[in-house]
Amino acid sequence: MAVDGDRIYAESTSLGGDDGIAVAYSLALLDADTIRHPRLEVIITVDEEVGMDGARGINLSMLKGNRMVNLDSEEEGIFLTSCAGGARVKCHVPLETEQFGGLAYEVTVGGLLGGHSGGEIHKERGNANCLFGRLLQRLGERLPVRLAELAGGLADNAIPRETVGILVIEEKDSESFAALLDTVEKEIQAELSVRDPGVCIRARKVERAVLDCVTVRDTARAADFLWGVPNGVQAMSADMPGLVETSLNLGILKYEEGMLLAEFSVRSSVESAKHALIGKLQGVTELVGGTVEVTGDYPGWQFRRESPLRDKMTAVYEEMYGTKPRVEAIHAGLECGILGSKIPDLDCVSIGPDMKDIHTTEETLSISSTRRVWEYLVKLLERKDRG
Repeated sequence: MAVDGDRIYAESTSLGGDDGIAVAYSLALLDADTIRHPRLEVIITVDEEVGMDGARGINLSMLKGNRMVNLDSEEEGIFLTSCAGGARVKCHVPLETEQFGGLAYEVTVGGLLGGHSGGEIHKERGNANCLFGRLLQRLGERLPVRLAELAGGLADNAIPRETVGILVIEEKDSESFAALLDTVEKEIQAELSVRDPGVCIRARKVERAVLDCVTVRDTARAADFLWGVPNGVQAMSADMPGLVETSLNLGILKYEEGMLLAEFSVRSSVESAKHALIGKLQGVTELVGGTVEVTGDYPGWQFRRESPLRDKMTAVYEEMYGTKPRVEAIHAGLECGILGSKIPDLDCVSIGPDMKDIHTTEETLSISSTRRVWEYLVKLLERKDRG
């Protein structure tokens, strides 16, 4: 880890402040013997970022409390009180292969900002996986191209910054191939000049050899699938201006041994809209001969109109900060909905210190904000201890 002024970050990897800082807060509270607080029950789950399987599987029958401060937010001064539900959707498309000898190029769509699909999908940044599908579709319109390798993205809920594929063409098409790459790159750069100005397409000749490739016909089918599936914001909330209601993110894209895998994070604050979008993905996938697997389906967290905990937290916040907190909903998924189904009459608010670019190598955590949120948490618990 490294420090730059008020920011702490990790070099060449994600910091893990989301949600390592919550674990640090919790352990510090449990270890302290000078902080007055009521009886504490600390819930620490696994796999929150990959389907919330830990929250879904954990047994909480031994718990006594029903008021919970959820330490899983990335902006100080915001009290989150509801969130979208979601699911992970894996689309499997079988592709026919053949041996083919030609010019092989490693093609990269990269230079993108990426980000968290729950908190930044509304910024309409470029999705490297979708852009690679667009490139593949444009190439296939003009010349016979075969897919040999493909990999993009690391997590279904992270907007992918880079996708790399091996494409094989006939030697006579090398000039047309280079010209098309340049044309598509310029088009995408013009479209994303404000939202994602660093986008680029790079190509490097790998070798001239006989490779196991997807046929021209099925490479075109894969391109049509990637170009045809929905991605990004699908609907905005009619109840809360500025809040995304329904979205999806093509976070992981792979081709291995005759099978194309496209993995999506689907989110919506409207349960029926979430399942309708999953159905749309299933329909598009089946049109190209594929199948769909849905996992990690979790409910949204509904807003609680009467919340003694929120009232207490607001009063302590105003006393400490001299201003009111912002009470908001979030499009990203939190475990509160699942935990609320296991803890009767759960009264919950989610808070956290300032973090930026979570789930990316640019993730940072504010040191001063971390200190203030810690002091606020201690004061809140001391106030609760006095009733």
